[in-house]
Amino acid sequence: MIEVRNLIVELDDFTLGPLSLEIGEGEFFIILGPTGAGKTALLETIVGVYRPSSGRILIEGQDLTFLPPERRGIGIVYQDYSLFPHLTVRRNIGFGLRLKGIPKGEREKRVQELVELLGIGHLLDRYPPTLSGGEGQRVALARALAPRPKLLLLDEPLSALDPKIRERLAGELKRINRETGVTFIMVTHEIKEALVLGDRIALLRDGKIEQVGEPDQFFSSPATPYVAEFFGVNNVFKARFKGDKALVGDVTITLKAPPKAREGFVVIRPDDIVISKIPVSSSARNQFRVEVTSLRDLGSYVEVKARVGSVEFCVYITRYALRELDLKKGERVFLSFKAMAVETIWR
Repeated sequence: MIEVRNLIVELDDFTLGPLSLEIGEGEFFIILGPTGAGKTALLETIVGVYRPSSGRILIEGQDLTFLPPERRGIGIVYQDYSLFPHLTVRRNIGFGLRLKGIPKGEREKRVQELVELLGIGHLLDRYPPTLSGGEGQRVALARALAPRPKLLLLDEPLSALDPKIRERLAGELKRINRETGVTFIMVTHEIKEALVLGDRIALLRDGKIEQVGEPDQFFSSPATPYVAEFFGVNNVFKARFKGDKALVGDVTITLKAPPKAREGFVVIRPDDIVISKIPVSSSARNQFRVEVTSLRDLGSYVEVKARVGSVEFCVYITRYALRELDLKKGERVFLSFKAMAVETIWR
């Protein structure tokens, strides 16, 4: 549906790219990253605010790279929703249709469709200054959807809302995406929003893409140490590879397959590690005698830190398991995990 090819955008003190993306028709695609990563710059380049110094932007095979924003068929909703304060909600929604010369009867029909879709019929005769944050965002969505855009861009649309309204509106965004079939690209810095809403996610850092994938892939197969750190994946260790072994400090970890590199990182999810009082007889090919260095109650589970040599592992266990094992700081126990549980990262 949309292709971004080798895009580079040079701004005053920031360079976006080079980066490439392909986003499918009807997809809810998330651009995720910290402040200053280039998320909004990418969105505004797609909509036509910025001119790239190189690269191409295509929608349905049509090159839009240098078309003005009004000829791209793209809608955009900003965090502050930017409604016209002197126009009623009804006239705000129909504004783009009027500019396009759509006849009044057709305009009114389209406005009514969107009013029903978003449940805002009771707001039609009100003015933007009288609306709550959630109401304002719904009206902004209706206005952006009115001209039937091929693509809708959302720049942090939920960030200014209180938690309850944010959660409710997030569910509505997902529903609207499914019911209309419009492709959504949404910018956020909130991991939870990205995981709940995104069919796929692109994680940006310093103007470049670190990883693109489905939400679970960022936990199961982080592409870089930064991805693992950003998503809160523990047990990310710098390693030297030798065959199917990873040398992490003075500890040797068995891998599922030999990496195609000499150096990189290994990642083991805390809930893929087993702690026991005696050696485990299982298919786990990695087993170490460790010392418990800390125990931390995190509510629904307990975080256990355990050290072998120069390496400290983080393990998540249930509170029931903690009681059964009767673990104490300083105690020596066994730690094991399968070779299949070890992800490798290299460049």
